[in-house]
Amino acid sequence: MILLGIYWFGRAYNVYSTISHAAREGATVAAQPSCAECSSAFPNDATVVAAVTQVMNASHVPMNIITAYTPNPAPLNCDFAVPPPGCTTTSNITICRNVRLNTRDASFANFPKDQCGVTVSFRYPYQFYFPFTTLNFQLVNIPATASVAMED
Repeated sequence: MILLGIYWFGRAYNVYSTISHAAREGATVAAQPSCAECSSAFPNDATVVAAVTQVMNASHVPMNIITAYTPNPAPLNCDFAVPPPGCTTTSNITICRNVRLNTRDASFANFPKDQCGVTVSFRYPYQFYFPFTTLNFQLVNIPATASVAMED
C-alpha cells in the first residue's frame, strides 16, 4: 500500500508540475510580441495553445482531457490597454489578455501604473487508482494558472 501511495502521489505531483510549466510557457508566449518592430502584434490563441500542447506532449501528459478554468476571482481588466482586454477560451485553455497583475498603491510614488499582463489557465482531471482506500478512483481536478507581465 505504501508503494502504491508513493507511486500515485508522485505521479500526481508530476502532472501538477507539468501543467504548471505548460501554463507558464503559454503565458510567456502570449505576453511577448511576435516581432520586434510591431510591438502591438501579440501571438494569437492558436500559438499559445501550441506552446501549452508542446510542454504537455513532452511529458506524456494527455492534452485532450483538460477542461476550461477561470481563476476565482476573475482577473480585472487594465484600463486603456492595447489590445483591448478580454478572456478567450480555445481548446479548453482560458487566455486573459491585458489583465491587472498588481494594483498600484498610492503610497508608492515611484510605481507609475498598474502592471498589465496575460493569464493562462486550465484544469487537469487526475484520477487516483489506490485500491482498498477511499482514494480509489477518486477524481481530482488540478488547476493550473500562470501570469506573465506583457512586454512593450
